[in-house]
Amino acid sequence: MTSASATTTKAPANAPAAPAAGTSPHDAGLLLLRVVLGLTVAAHGSQKLFGWFGGGGISGTGRFFTAVGYPAGDAMAAVAGLTETLGGLGLALGLLTPLAGAAVTGTMINALAVHGAGAFFAPKGMEYELLLAVAAAALTLTGPGRHSVDRLLPVAAAPIRRPALGVQALALGVVLAVITLLVRT
Repeated sequence: MTSASATTTKAPANAPAAPAAGTSPHDAGLLLLRVVLGLTVAAHGSQKLFGWFGGGGISGTGRFFTAVGYPAGDAMAAVAGLTETLGGLGLALGLLTPLAGAAVTGTMINALAVHGAGAFFAPKGMEYELLLAVAAAALTLTGPGRHSVDRLLPVAAAPIRRPALGVQALALGVVLAVITLLVRT
């Protein structure tokens, strides 16, 4: 006869492991990636919106957008600046991460298309935009980790749907990027 305290229940082999109480290296890595990527993209967006960090502001960025074939350059500069700033801050905070990551991914797809594939490395290369796009897409698919605002939202109660949500958000970002590229002359 065994006592109740000596009896253990074994979890099925395919059951997910319970999360550890402390910070896992996985969560710490996602936090680091989110904060650095998010703040970098948000700063880049603030260059477009406000002219901070040596940026052109709406008018300077708008002239660039017009020169590369976008209609209504100032409006497109505002859209790009808002998308980068809000998407970047969303990633940094881990707030609505699938949508924030999809927004950044879509914006970087446009940047890649405008920049062209003439070279991979700087000064005329596309490695920077590609890195930002892929990192944002990866965060869209993996989620923000445990150290995020998303964890406090009702969506966090349904982790089973997270992969599907990430794929759907990424698809939305790509579709919107393609639509934006189609209006470019």
